[in-house]
Amino acid sequence: MFATLSDRLTSTFKNLRTKGKLSEADIDATVREIRRALLDADVAVPVVRSFTGAVRERALSAEVSGALNPAQQVVKIVNEELVSILGGQTRTLNMAKNPPTVILLAGLQGAGKTTLAGKLALHLKGQGHTPLLVAADLQRPNAVTQLQVVGERAGVPVFAPHPGNQGHDDVMPVGADPVGVARAGLETAQQRQHDVLIVDTAGRLGVDAELMRQAADIRDAVNPDEILFVIDAMIGQDAVLTAQAFADGVGFTGVVLSKLDGDARGGAALSVASVTGQPILYASTGEKLTDFEVFHPDRMASRILDMGDVLTLIEQAEKNFDAEQTERMAGKLAKGEDFTLSDFLEQMQQLKKMGSMKKMFGMLPGMGQMREALDNFDEREVDRIEAIIRSMTPAERETPKLINGSRRSRIAAGSGTTTTDVNQLLQRFDGAQKMMKQMAKSGGVPGMPGMGNLPGMGGKKSRGRQAPARKVKGKSGNPALRAQQERGLATKPSAPQGSSFGAAATKQAEVDPSTFELPKGFDKFLGGR
Repeated sequence: MFATLSDRLTSTFKNLRTKGKLSEADIDATVREIRRALLDADVAVPVVRSFTGAVRERALSAEVSGALNPAQQVVKIVNEELVSILGGQTRTLNMAKNPPTVILLAGLQGAGKTTLAGKLALHLKGQGHTPLLVAADLQRPNAVTQLQVVGERAGVPVFAPHPGNQGHDDVMPVGADPVGVARAGLETAQQRQHDVLIVDTAGRLGVDAELMRQAADIRDAVNPDEILFVIDAMIGQDAVLTAQAFADGVGFTGVVLSKLDGDARGGAALSVASVTGQPILYASTGEKLTDFEVFHPDRMASRILDMGDVLTLIEQAEKNFDAEQTERMAGKLAKGEDFTLSDFLEQMQQLKKMGSMKKMFGMLPGMGQMREALDNFDEREVDRIEAIIRSMTPAERETPKLINGSRRSRIAAGSGTTTTDVNQLLQRFDGAQKMMKQMAKSGGVPGMPGMGNLPGMGGKKSRGRQAPARKVKGKSGNPALRAQQERGLATKPSAPQGSSFGAAATKQAEVDPSTFELPKGFDKFLGGR
């Protein structure tokens, strides 16, 4: 979503890095580019003015003029101001002292409230809670059925005493009482001892008095601990106006951004927290129920500035990687055992559990410079690799050197690929196997302090490596004379390795004791020898 904004800001900062000292004109030009980038991203105008004003004021202060690297200091200022407009600190749900904790979801129709209700329920279930979903949206056609399907996929019970609107028109059925359903849902949660109650309410195509009145009535009936306003991150500055209308009419305690994986410019995400004064708690980043994460302002600012989001990547890895498999792999490498294709397949399967490969790569620092290659990355490549390895025999997976030409043809036919694909996989695996061996020998990741170095990284020379030959000045053009010069250089005495003072070691046969001139009277200490 923030690709265009990220590229614009990265390009702006790149121009600054070539200057050792920043003048006021340089800072004004940088702030002007930042302003244009934010406006193009559809950020609210008041937010842009406040942001650029704060950046300019700090950039002209002593913290930049006195810095050793002014360009990096400006990037640091922009990062801190981005964190500020995104909400500052990460905030989690306020849980009730006496369960159940009641969470009311509100927002416009089409914002994704029903799907997000299932995502939030699954997220809280993973934290050890026992949520209950309440289908209080009785107006949108098949909204109750949709929530039941989502709840079943999430493994969370759904309280739906009324079937809701089963027709095609957006009309409230006769006898439907969303307020009564919400109140009965709260009583059911108390009886069944659910510690979290999530109420899905109806949305509209626009903000109207009926929506506000119904939402306010449900709020008064269940007395929620949290009112989360679900906002479509793709609708730009209109999202800010809608959020402000909800804040004035019903009130809410937090914001949830849906469709953050879209290709919109991201103005809503950068504006809503600053305009409404309420923090963004969660973000929906995909269609799957697991594509849901806690919103961290500092991490989001880091993504926008192409600094990556390694912490979120680590959290996802810890959540999805099998600890036993990881420990077994570490023990195998420690023993010096070979990294096999079976191990490679296990690693690929664990990576698939983490979700989209593009998203994972996008969390790495500096990936904005490889955006085109990242966009062209085929997610099905992982499936092809898995198919190729599964088409091998157990012996071939353990010993890839057995795979000759005929075996490659068989594997390609069995996996629906070509022999070129098989060859490329084996080449990649050979590189991965060598890297794993190097990691095992060095005791960790290559290039890390105290864990060995990669070739070309400097450091101590290996013991078996000989020093380059010493150059001889004034070498003769005659090959025989040049060989004689080099032999003469080689026979010159030099300090052997281990000699403390550089004195040349000489053989005992070459030493003539009579040549030593001892001090007068020193011979008595020789003891007659």
